[in-house]
Amino acid sequence: MSAAPVGYSSSGSEDESEDGRQTRPEDGSHRRGQSPLHRQRFPVPDSVLNMFPGTEEGPEDDSTKHGGRVRTFPHERGNWATHVYVPYEAKEEFLDLLEVLLPHAQTYVPRLVRMEAFHLSLSQSVVLRHHWILPFVQALKARMASFQRFFFTANQVKIYTNQEKTRTFIGLEVTSGHAQFLDLVSEVDRVMEEFDLTTFYQDPSFHLSLAWCVGDARLQLEGQCLQELQAIVDGFEDAEVLLRVHTEQVRCKSGNKFFSMPLK
Repeated sequence: MSAAPVGYSSSGSEDESEDGRQTRPEDGSHRRGQSPLHRQRFPVPDSVLNMFPGTEEGPEDDSTKHGGRVRTFPHERGNWATHVYVPYEAKEEFLDLLEVLLPHAQTYVPRLVRMEAFHLSLSQSVVLRHHWILPFVQALKARMASFQRFFFTANQVKIYTNQEKTRTFIGLEVTSGHAQFLDLVSEVDRVMEEFDLTTFYQDPSFHLSLAWCVGDARLQLEGQCLQELQAIVDGFEDAEVLLRVHTEQVRCKSGNKFFSMPLK
């Protein structure tokens, strides 16, 4: 039985973002004491019009530039893809574990690649307008201010897909600390509701994604492969200590901006 969808946008971390600057449209008004000038308007030559192709359009969604991933929502000027999560700083021993797990998984699905960064999601990917980013982050910080730091363990191998079934992930599911993550999500959801954004899943499976591939690869990865990956984790030296993690902060990524919210 496959796991619930995970809260990733299909385009991952390659979602472009705008700088939010706006230009004031001309309204035809003129300064006091000045007369409007009535001039004949000549057509702009094609050579000038073609100097800046595409300046009024968002960037073309070329999936070849980000590993074949497809956007969950179309790029739109002024929209910033936003995600709330708990970061995980990978240590050398953790990367050693991945160097054993990933090649084994690739014998079943060769196109699997390692995650570039590691985290546990507390929200789905949502879209914020630029002028709402700081109020959104301030509301999150207020909600996180009273939370204590806590330990969690993530040592259960599980296979996930995103909602669109366009990406598959190998993850380590949280087996202790689940209640604390639910409390964090409850507060994040309240902020989402304040901004009329999508809340998290009803019965979330908190996890640390290790590797991913384009497409739905559950059939190849579940069953025998999953059992073998779990055996590798269970038998890895010091796995019990390695996969017990201290949660110290919550982080929000909006476009290319990162905001950190330390826990008490």
